[in-house]
Amino acid sequence: MKDNNINSDNINGENIVECECKHVHQDVVDKVRGDMPEEDKLVDLAELFKVLGDPTRVKIIFLLFKEEMCVCDIAESISMTQSAISHQLRVLKQARLVKFRKEGKVVFYSLDDDHISKIFDCGLHHIEEMYKR
Repeated sequence: MKDNNINSDNINGENIVECECKHVHQDVVDKVRGDMPEEDKLVDLAELFKVLGDPTRVKIIFLLFKEEMCVCDIAESISMTQSAISHQLRVLKQARLVKFRKEGKVVFYSLDDDHISKIFDCGLHHIEEMYKR
């Protein structure tokens, strides 16, 4: 039996369900609008996710999630050139996702802070849950 207040579309094999009635729950709208971060913060958050949207950078973050590493070790671990890794590290550093320290002539990279570890760990757990379904 079809509910007359529900509209369902099939997009890419997935059902997208939306209300047919156009009743706005103003109390809910007011509450979430009041909690909405400033526009520039949302833009910065979107930029963060863009940086995380590259598979090579995600691999680098995974490695640094496990261990502090130098460019040579990162390049060897994911079978890429040191030049390509340096470029990706520069992007990650500009986004404040990684930091570095020098030990003599060697430069070691690590995740910038615990927030990055938490974002990565949470995202990975989400994906692993999806594969279990």
